[in-house]
Order: sequence, then C-alpha cells, then structure tokens
Amino acid sequence: MKTFFHPLLPAPALLCLIGIATLAAPPETANDPTRKPNIVYILADDLGYGDVHCLNPERCKITTPHMDQLAADGIMFTDAHSSSSVCTPTRYSILTGRYNWRSKKQGGVLHGFDQPLIAPDRVTVAGFLKEQGYNTACIGKWHLGLGLPTIDGKATRGKNADNVDWRGRINGGPVDLGFDYYHGISASLDMPPYIFIENAHFVGEATATKEFHPRRVGPAHPDLEAVDVLPEISRQTVQYIQRQQADKPFFMYVALTSPHTPLVPSKEWQGKSQLGTYGDFVMQTDAIIGEITTAVDASHFAENTMIIVTSDNGCSAKPAKASELQKAGHYPSGEFRGYKSDLWDGGHRVPFIVRWPAGVEAGSVSDQTICLTDLMATSAELAGSSMPQSIGEDSVSFAPALKGKPIVSSRQGVIHHSISGRFAYRQGKWKLLLTAGSGGWTKEKIPPGTTRQLYDMEADPGEQVNLYAKHPEVAQRLLAQLQSDVRRGRSTDGPDLSNDVQVKLKAR
Repeated sequence: MKTFFHPLLPAPALLCLIGIATLAAPPETANDPTRKPNIVYILADDLGYGDVHCLNPERCKITTPHMDQLAADGIMFTDAHSSSSVCTPTRYSILTGRYNWRSKKQGGVLHGFDQPLIAPDRVTVAGFLKEQGYNTACIGKWHLGLGLPTIDGKATRGKNADNVDWRGRINGGPVDLGFDYYHGISASLDMPPYIFIENAHFVGEATATKEFHPRRVGPAHPDLEAVDVLPEISRQTVQYIQRQQADKPFFMYVALTSPHTPLVPSKEWQGKSQLGTYGDFVMQTDAIIGEITTAVDASHFAENTMIIVTSDNGCSAKPAKASELQKAGHYPSGEFRGYKSDLWDGGHRVPFIVRWPAGVEAGSVSDQTICLTDLMATSAELAGSSMPQSIGEDSVSFAPALKGKPIVSSRQGVIHHSISGRFAYRQGKWKLLLTAGSGGWTKEKIPPGTTRQLYDMEADPGEQVNLYAKHPEVAQRLLAQLQSDVRRGRSTDGPDLSNDVQVKLKAR
C-alpha cells in the first residue's frame, strides 16, 4: 500500500494523528474499484466559495493547502449549491435529498433546544446506505433538532431550557435516523447547550453556565470550551476511520463547527493568516480536513474511499469582517454577489471537492450545476442500488460528472432558498429571483421599481445586470417550472408527493 503524506505537514505530526500504522499489505478486496466506495462527507460551516484558494486563486489570500491538494488529486465543482443559504435547512436537504422548504421549516434556523426537524419515518442517506450494508457515523454539529429528555415531561424548545434531564435518552437524533454512531453537539457552537453528545446520551452533565455567543448564555459542561470542539471533531473522526475494516463499506457525515462563530482558532493558528481571526479559523479548518485525509490515506482502503468537502452556505459577512477582508484583497464569495443568508450566489454557491482515487481522474474540473440534495441519489448509484421514488425527491446523481460525463437528470433546474424564505430558480444560464433584493441580510441599494430579478449567469456571474424587464418570457418560464416543482412535491420524475405544509412563493 502506498501511504500518502501531505508535503506541507511533517511526518511526525501525521504519525501522531494516525497512531501506529500497520505495515501489512491490504486485503486484495480493500481497494477493489468494483466494491461499494466508502464515503467521507465533510461539511464546513459558513465556509465561502472564495475562501478556498484553488477555487478563487486570484482573490483568495488564505492558504488552504489541504483542500487544494484534494482538488488536485480529484475533481472540483465550480457550480455547486447548498439548498439554502443558512445552516439548518441545508443540513436537512443533505441528509434527506429533499428541499428544506418542503418541511415545516420555511425560514430561519433551529436552536439547540428545538425539536427534531426530520420526521422519524423519513429515510436519510445514512439509513439508506445502512440498508446497503454500510457502517454509518455522524461526527460534529447536528443542528436539526433533538428530542431532549426532560425532568417534567415537557418538551424543550428554542434558545434555552431549564428542564433538561442530563442523564436521560435523547430521541430523534442521528442514531434514530440511520446512523450507527454519533458524537457531536446539538446545534451551532454558539448555541447552548454547550455539551457533547455520544449516540443518544449527553457526555456528562451541563452543570455550569457559559456563553459562547453574546446573549446566548446557557447550560454547559464544566470542561467544554469552544476552542476544543473542532479538534475533538477531528480526533473522533480519525478514530472512527481507524476502527473500520476493509471488508465493509462505511459512510461518515462529518459536520465541522468552523469557520462559523465563535471564531476560536487554536493557539497555534492564531495570527497565521495575517487576515484576522476568520482567516486563521479557515486555515485551521483546512488543517482539520488534512488530518482526516491523512487518516484515510493511512488506511487499507484509501483507494476506494471518496472524500467530499463542501460547505452548508456562504461566508457570514459580519463576523468574518468581509469588508476588511476585501480591503486586504481577500474575497470570501469570490466573484459572486452576496453572502450567507442571501439568494445571490454568494449565499449558496459553495466549495465542492471530491477525491476518489478509484473513480475520479486527478485534476478534473466540472462546471455542471449540482445541489447538496444530490448526495442521496449519488450514494445510491455508487452503492449499486436503485432509490425508491418515495424518497430523495429532489436528488439527482452527479456520479456521471465524476467520470467527466454529462449528468442525466429529470430535474429541470435547481431551487435556491434564503433565510427569510424567499425563492430563486436556476435553469442553465438563467436565474430568477422572486425578490427585489438579497432575500437575506445583505442590504444594497435597489433601483426603484424593482420587484424581481433575472440574471444571465454565464455573462454576468456577479448578478449585476437585471434582465427581468428585458426577458419576461424567460422569467415566466422559470416561474412556471418553479411553481410546478413546488406543487408536485418533487422536482424529479416520479409520482407526485406532498409537502409537509403549504408552501408560499413570497413575491417581495
């Protein structure tokens, strides 16, 4: 077996990460390309498209050697989109293959004490792959709601709660939705409760009170500090990979807590970027991805392990101090307009890099449009199984693109969704926004009389020239397709399904 050591990370550091490496030859079947591939899906939190150097070489001033190396060894997608421009909705769509706005959550995000968003009978990617013989694990930030145990039998909800039974069983979480193993936190790192969860129980008790975000004081484990969470996610991920055997495939969903707030780079990363705390945290995020990659490369199954790196939405402009970054020559959204929360592409066009030695030609680039809902259908195809038409209703396999071939899709376009519940529709080069502005937090001066927006994304990727008045027939065609995709309960071929609630296409 050829073990890969990243040239930018000293060998001793790698050995500390991977433990005692075996020198025995791998089983003949370990890297057999005809076998079902292992899948390690790494989801960064608020990492902008322009924060990854290989995607934004001229205007990225942050060093990201590990993601750049993954791209050099695999394929990078330049037109990948999260289903939403904020955290919770995107995570719902990744794991279900279903647009988030089909659920009861029509805008905003959940908090650490909110109830589960994914219905107990809904098939997730993990549940589906488990049926195909995969070991399944979730490490990191959940942020999809949990049925926390309480001392009075009343459900917790929202930003805080004082009735949690820290010794009881947690329901509706990862291990109830197809994952064999879970280790992580309930929501974003700046949302209480500040305590780790393993499988369906808290790790200890939250007997202290802490504040990892202004005005979010809440229960915490006495020993948990924000700066330690990202390294712990890496440690748990590496250990899980080391426990896997070559004779059974595995799926890992690794949800990092960075570079989302609180911006807490470890001491060794502080000041490294010379671009402030955000730049330092992005560099540490890249290093964590390198640690996970190293663990895979030290295994017997590296050749047939697919590593996917992406983000749940764009960069969050305010905490990142985006305007200051731009003055220093760094553009977190690359050439795209907007940031996290917005309908403009800076809100939801995300990094998407895939390395799979057995199945992807090194140095590949794809400009085909994909969505993070597509993990479900892609996993099914790679596992050699057909996906029932009752699940993954907005998921299309991008497996052909990994081979440089066109994606075959019955989905006519991709639907974007903002934090406020506004919609946009992308089909080919055209993009229609059902709002006059960003649909999110970004406030820019909007020309008087503007009600909707239409852009030619090939000629105008920065979304500067509104063609809505000039091409009303295009706008009407895209609107009709959007309405159909909403009404049918699915955007792919198959029997009509139902949305969980009535979905309204807000026009302003």
